[in-house]
Amino acid sequence: MHLPEQRAETARGHRLPVLLAISAGGVAGALARHAVNRQWPAAEGTFPWATFWINVLGSALIGVLMVLVSEGGRRAHPLVRPFVGVGVLGGFTTFSTYALDLKDLLERDEAGLALAYAGGTVAGCLGAVWLAAVSTRAVAARAAASGAVPQ
Repeated sequence: MHLPEQRAETARGHRLPVLLAISAGGVAGALARHAVNRQWPAAEGTFPWATFWINVLGSALIGVLMVLVSEGGRRAHPLVRPFVGVGVLGGFTTFSTYALDLKDLLERDEAGLALAYAGGTVAGCLGAVWLAAVSTRAVAARAAASGAVPQ
């Protein structure tokens, strides 16, 4: 879905703030991912759980964010989506590491584990973004119906 506000983010004269927001968010997201990977490193020959959960959690957070900034009755600051969505969550999720993990599993002849990782990550991420978006919509609708959130 492309909203006019999203196209305005990169309009002439607004590009530098958007690029700076994305860059700052990307640094924060990448540092968070690095911290998780250092805390829970994958042992050789095992399922890369840290990368799996980073990608699933990041996908869920993207689902929440996109509902809040694109479907909510309140307008978010124009740099929220570039900073949080593209920057922080784009830097936090790591599909390049997912691809490298998959390649390493295949090179070690761990086809079963590689297949589980490949399919599990895709299913987990798609399920997470869908469930988070549906849940966020439901919570927002309940809050709006109760008058807790101005529309």
